[in-house]
Amino acid sequence: MTEPEPGLGQNRIRTLAVLSVPAVLIGVVSALILFALDELSRQLQDLLWDVLPHAVGIDPDGGWWIFGMLTATGLAVGLMVRYLPGHAGPDSAAAELGGSALPLKVVPSLAAVAVLGLAGGVSLGPENPIIAINTAVLTALLARFFRRVPARLVLGLTMAGTVGALFGTPVAAALLFTGMAGAMAGPGALFDKLFLPLVSAGAGAAVMTTLGGTMLPASIPEAGSPGGWDVLAAMAIAPLAAAFGLAGVLAFRWAHRQFRRLRSPVLFTTLGGALLGLLGVLGGPLTLFKGAEESEELLHGQGESFSTLAVLAAVKLAALVVAAAAGFRGGRIFPAVFVGVAFGLAAGALLPDIRADAAVSAAVLGVVLAIARDGWLALFIAVVITGDVTVSAMLCLAILPAWLVVTHAPHMVAEDDGGARPA
Repeated sequence: MTEPEPGLGQNRIRTLAVLSVPAVLIGVVSALILFALDELSRQLQDLLWDVLPHAVGIDPDGGWWIFGMLTATGLAVGLMVRYLPGHAGPDSAAAELGGSALPLKVVPSLAAVAVLGLAGGVSLGPENPIIAINTAVLTALLARFFRRVPARLVLGLTMAGTVGALFGTPVAAALLFTGMAGAMAGPGALFDKLFLPLVSAGAGAAVMTTLGGTMLPASIPEAGSPGGWDVLAAMAIAPLAAAFGLAGVLAFRWAHRQFRRLRSPVLFTTLGGALLGLLGVLGGPLTLFKGAEESEELLHGQGESFSTLAVLAAVKLAALVVAAAAGFRGGRIFPAVFVGVAFGLAAGALLPDIRADAAVSAAVLGVVLAIARDGWLALFIAVVITGDVTVSAMLCLAILPAWLVVTHAPHMVAEDDGGARPA
């Protein structure tokens, strides 16, 4: 084994210590921007779905309001994408998570479109636009005050800080970065490469927890440790859920091509909004919005029938496909979690002797794996949704057949993006 160069260890320690300062700043700012946009979307959602319909005497859960609001949201998003400066950045259907920094002029239009989509009931989460917004803002900020920090490092730390803030813990960012860090060339242990992302993610998670907690509040009522039949059921449910998610991936690639034939974003986002409205009428209010609070409501509901749960899963997956393909700006993880919850509860309705947390966590694992194509992230979310770390061994077994289902399948990225794959 080659001996390390004299002083190399001390230089690395000094570098990590110095860079921890901008890493903390990146995590804090990432969480503050996320909280501000999320709070703004909540206020606008309350206005659109509570204050306004009651002021005119209309039931916000009625079909006409759901259809009209989502169609109007699609039209408004299309007009913003077409006419605002920056055009709301690249289409989320073709953009990678955590890509290169956008110009600052894109941020206002991207933020406006993201907030309107979240408030208007579109079935997408905030992760893609918020990472893009944070990256643009922090790249410009650090270029002014920390010029010696490499731009590539700023991109990675911003993604880590935002992921930590999204889930209220740096563990998600650590798992997400483990594969990337392991592939990095250069000296140093794996944890050396994870050190700064963990600093940024920890700062982001701490700030977000202080302000309002995690954006994934759903958890299954506690049920004890899983048994042998639960493990076997999870190993069957996870690949079936992954195959169900892959059906959405294939439909997305076809739908994206069809929407783009309309050429104008005003046309295809308005059409997308109208289709989302029809799906919302079919599935009801539970199938609207990003799906985080709706997942919690479904988990703590009255025990719906298999047919109802199957419809909810299918409608939400269809809504995710339409929203992602029709030019709306947003991420897919949060609605994928709702699809997994509904799928798992439906499987539990067919297999009443299997524990609910085993069925739901396995289904969430499979669907998120198919949509996001990241095994560590899928495992993390599946464990979080149970609120019980004892299911991790079961899920580590369940992910193996699910990975065989998805490993060579297409990614949920538009075909006309030059073959780019998600980060």
